[in-house]
Amino acid sequence: MNDTTPSTTSGFRDRFDREPAGLWFGPGRVNLIGEHTDYNDGFVFPFAINRRAVVALALRDDRMLRVASSFTEEIVEISLDDLSPETVSGWSAYPLGVAWALGQKGADLSAVIGFDIFIDSDVPIGAGLSSSAAIECATAVALDEVWNLGFDKQVLVRVGQLAENEVVGAPTGILDQSASLLGETDSAVFLDCRSFESEVIPLGFDDAGLELLVIDTKVSHAHATGGYASRRASCETGARLMGVSSLRDLTVDGLPRAATTLDDETFRRVRHILTENQRVLDTVRVLREEGPGAIGALLDASHASMRDDFEISVPELDLAVDTARAAGALGARMTGGGFGGSAIALTPHALIPAVQHAVSEAFAAAGFTAPDMFVVRAAAGAARLS
Repeated sequence: MNDTTPSTTSGFRDRFDREPAGLWFGPGRVNLIGEHTDYNDGFVFPFAINRRAVVALALRDDRMLRVASSFTEEIVEISLDDLSPETVSGWSAYPLGVAWALGQKGADLSAVIGFDIFIDSDVPIGAGLSSSAAIECATAVALDEVWNLGFDKQVLVRVGQLAENEVVGAPTGILDQSASLLGETDSAVFLDCRSFESEVIPLGFDDAGLELLVIDTKVSHAHATGGYASRRASCETGARLMGVSSLRDLTVDGLPRAATTLDDETFRRVRHILTENQRVLDTVRVLREEGPGAIGALLDASHASMRDDFEISVPELDLAVDTARAAGALGARMTGGGFGGSAIALTPHALIPAVQHAVSEAFAAAGFTAPDMFVVRAAAGAARLS
């Protein structure tokens, strides 16, 4: 992990010619298992990682919002009085969308003053590690504090989701924000997306000598484009045709009826969701009963389901997964919404160099762009840094 704290502070000074009132961070996330189940009211099992967005922020004495970042020289300005989903766009929609969404969740935006904010991050963009949620959650905890809102983290999760859905335009669930806000060290967040109940489950990777290797394929994805939305629409169609309000109301026992009710494509989309929900439950159980060294087969099965039934993998992800497994990883799968981004490989510590070498060689032989690979650790959720 890079230390973004000094550069965030100096970036704020350079752009706004004053000192920030504080620094807040929001981590990226890896979803260990449970893909596309969140918006089907299902189960997910992500964890916050030790790569994060850091925001420096200070209140103003008027109602202007000024947003800057290390990604661009642009400074976006807008009055709180003009803030709406229709008046913000581009990268600034993430922090400004959070400010708007706080108002939608009960904050009295007529009673607060504006702010200057500078954003820095070492979460790779477009890698499936939720760089957007990292920014949203860092901004959410910062504004909750400086505006004295007193919202709990469960509310901030919904704030981030609302910003993503209504302002950014990505129809995502609560997985990313839940991991970024609720994460704890060496643990993952077992989340029921219907009840919003969550439980922190120890992973035990350190004691087992295991590492989670991220393989960023450099194939960029975008949730706001068609693939993600079409998969969500297929799930909604499947639920309607099966006579339930959500696919959460079905289990794997319902697959035989689904096979005779749905067309082939819709059936395969539904089968992924039902089996993935079961894999999440099984992963939590196996972790508790047998330890992390026994979850590899579940990770492998999850990838196969996303590749064959949900059809959201790409050749680079498949090659990363297959090569990592052949080189000694205990299990591997793509992570995130799909259509690019990253794979994860649960790997014994001693075999990390061998897996990295094998994947590099395989990508070169296939003519793919060289991947970026790094180990991540389960880290604490969004909070104030200083």
